[in-house]
Amino acid sequence: MKVKLLAMLLLFACVSNAQELSKEDVKKEVVRLLDSINKAKLPDTKSGVSNDEHWYDRISLRGYAQIRYNGLLSTNDKVSCEQCDKSWGTTSTAPDAKANNGLFIRRARLVFSGQVHPNVFFYFQPDFASSPSTGIQNFVQIRDLYFDLSFDKKKEYRVRVGQSKIPYGFENMQSSSQRLALDRNDAMNSAILNERDLGIFFYWAPAEIRERFAMLVKDGYKGSGDFGVFAFGVYNGQIANKLDGNRDLNVVARVTYPFVIGSQIIEPGIQAYTGKWAFTGEISSGVIVNDPQYVKDQRIGATFVLYPKPFGIQTEYNIGKGPRYNTLTNTVDETDLNGGYVLLNYKWDLKKQHIYPFAKFQYYDGGKKYEKDARSYVVRDYELGIEWQPFKAFEFTAEYVIADRTFEDSALPINRQQGNLLRLQAQFNF
Repeated sequence: MKVKLLAMLLLFACVSNAQELSKEDVKKEVVRLLDSINKAKLPDTKSGVSNDEHWYDRISLRGYAQIRYNGLLSTNDKVSCEQCDKSWGTTSTAPDAKANNGLFIRRARLVFSGQVHPNVFFYFQPDFASSPSTGIQNFVQIRDLYFDLSFDKKKEYRVRVGQSKIPYGFENMQSSSQRLALDRNDAMNSAILNERDLGIFFYWAPAEIRERFAMLVKDGYKGSGDFGVFAFGVYNGQIANKLDGNRDLNVVARVTYPFVIGSQIIEPGIQAYTGKWAFTGEISSGVIVNDPQYVKDQRIGATFVLYPKPFGIQTEYNIGKGPRYNTLTNTVDETDLNGGYVLLNYKWDLKKQHIYPFAKFQYYDGGKKYEKDARSYVVRDYELGIEWQPFKAFEFTAEYVIADRTFEDSALPINRQQGNLLRLQAQFNF
């Protein structure tokens, strides 16, 4: 309003002197005055912030997309992994069942984030390539939507409120854009589908260590990101984008620390959670569950990471209890589970290019609560691969899988599948 009033007064002054000036001189004077007004930095009456600063100046936008093809050199199309990639194989045992190994948009994500207040940081990540079990692809779904409320200038103490990753496991925390293997391991990832849920979490990390977490990602060492040295919180326990199925909140805690030892960085960690799982439609007719709203769901896991400088090791293992389908009795029982993985990798810098050869073995013996009938699994997979980054905007990964998977539910009481295939992925970062 003040800017408009000033413009009107200045324009009136020019017109008042128009008798002494030519038309061309008046025109030049008006243009000069308006240009001066546009360049002026007048304070905003409400916020006290200069007019040249806008809310969107504090918001950053980035994203990435992944295109996959799982149809090369497959020896058994019935080998699949529902939690991993719905374009890999098929779970059907019918003789004429067709595999889903065509070209597939695995992820298409945008990330909006920013420090909107000295003590408030926000993060919003939708995924435009969500793949429900209906077979219709590329739905938009919220992956992350949370706010970090900090209590000090260095932001060492934070409370995170919203839908975000549950602080359980290193590979679960690691972004899909950073991870070497095309999919997360079954053993740790079976704890929380899509790694996310709605909750409230406390994070603490010294400013120096927060910078180290950021460096391990920025400089290409395949870090997990900043989820604190210490994390503690509560969450629904019903996976992301679903209403809670009972009144029982899960509790989770995690401790991790990246130590510098000479030229190397190692990061040991330990994490655990406890809660009750509520079935909300995953159980087939005729399958018996003693108490479908309150099945024990708890785990504890250990992590060790030697960052690739240039040789790296990443390994995790967890044990616990959870629901699992019993083929013999057609029931879902509360049983023990265990499993983990070992990943060996190497970082080869070739001028500005980065090449990462890797090998991974994973094992899991347990149920998957969010799949049909808490499907029973025994997994023994070997993966050999290489990731090539010619420049930051593009990455290409080739991974050869040697799989041995047993997965059983009420429709597939005896189902062990073995097979090999070559998987390819192109990733674009922007």
